[in-house]
Amino acid sequence: MNKYLQLVRLPNLLMIAVTQLVIKYCFLDPFPVDITLNGFGFSILVLATVCLAAAGNIINDIHDVEADAINKPQKVIVGKQVSEKTAYNLFLIFNVIGVLLGFYLSNMIGRPVFSGIFIMVSGVLYLYATTFKSYLVVGNLLISALVALVIILPGLFDLLPAITPQNQDTQRTFLSILVDYAIFAFLINWLREMVKDQQDIQGDHKAEIQTLPIALGQERTNKLIFTISMIPLLAILYYIYAYLYQNMYAMIYAIIFILAPLLWFMFKIISAKNKKEFSNLSGILKLILVFGIVSIALYPFLWK
Repeated sequence: MNKYLQLVRLPNLLMIAVTQLVIKYCFLDPFPVDITLNGFGFSILVLATVCLAAAGNIINDIHDVEADAINKPQKVIVGKQVSEKTAYNLFLIFNVIGVLLGFYLSNMIGRPVFSGIFIMVSGVLYLYATTFKSYLVVGNLLISALVALVIILPGLFDLLPAITPQNQDTQRTFLSILVDYAIFAFLINWLREMVKDQQDIQGDHKAEIQTLPIALGQERTNKLIFTISMIPLLAILYYIYAYLYQNMYAMIYAIIFILAPLLWFMFKIISAKNKKEFSNLSGILKLILVFGIVSIALYPFLWK
């Protein structure tokens, strides 16, 4: 059983599920917004999202065997603990379940066109693993966009269908906040994907995957990562100035748990050279993402 949990990357799936549950029960339910989904409906949304993410992880591992044999040989599952045929079967099963659940949910809320989102995600994850991952920058942007979509989905399925002329201002305000969180997640994950490319440069080179470190060299890529990290830095500073300066608790949280780690990351990325340093920096960015999720959970308390 453990090998299958490793194959689908259970910790990542749990993070996806927790993120969406936090949005539902800590961000939407405590506030005066109109929602569409009951507990059952939202469980379907979470399960569909997790199934598609699991399928994406499996197909990615299938096509990453050559690179992973160098980058992280101790974590190679496909071909060692799980056969390639079994992995493909699991990929298909999770994909079908995710798309069918998405189709069912979309029709349940009277928005059948929304089922196209799940079909699109399924296709993008497959194309990422088989094609787009080898294209410079494109793969990183696609994965980061899908991370942002995890945050957007509760808004699309729970808030958007419940908009009326009477509540549209409140609904759109909460949707815009979710969009802000999604943009933040996109930017931080984009940085993390580039750092992971630095970490995996040897295996990616052998597998002929075209990443920034291979195209530009590690030193130039570090400088590019530093430059791009100015975007979330300035965005956070603006957000603190525009929205948080009147709320001491929210501002302190943002400074200590979001801004400070990001500044530390920027300070260290310039001089990073070896795999361990890049692994630590990737961990810092993942921690920033976690603190972002925690801030959603704390939203009712930070904004009292």
